[in-house]
Amino acid sequence: MNINDELPIIVYDNQCYLCVKFAKMIEFLSRGSFTMIGHYSDSGIKLRKRLGESAVEMFWLIDKKTAYGGRAALLPLLKTIITTKHVKPNNSKVDMQCEQDCKTVKAVFIRSASLFSNSKKIDL
Repeated sequence: MNINDELPIIVYDNQCYLCVKFAKMIEFLSRGSFTMIGHYSDSGIKLRKRLGESAVEMFWLIDKKTAYGGRAALLPLLKTIITTKHVKPNNSKVDMQCEQDCKTVKAVFIRSASLFSNSKKIDL
């Protein structure tokens, strides 16, 4: 996978119910202009090596120059959704492999809190 051909990329936890719903919302709002990659997919595992050990603690937005994780990705994500004028042909869809008890109220609160408590920015 050539990362430059797939930009912009959203990397999300495809084993978490709430994260998958969040990724589906991004996919809908962006009209398919992002490449959606799950943390636990083959491509996601390769990307996680580049993003570091804390990669699975948050979702990521990867653009041409920077990888934004968690809270740091929210404003660039909104900007990219608003300013993207074309829809690239994109065969990647949000997939879900929920293998844990992720639909409980406690899990929803924990994952929602992690969105605001985790933040990272990596220059590429």
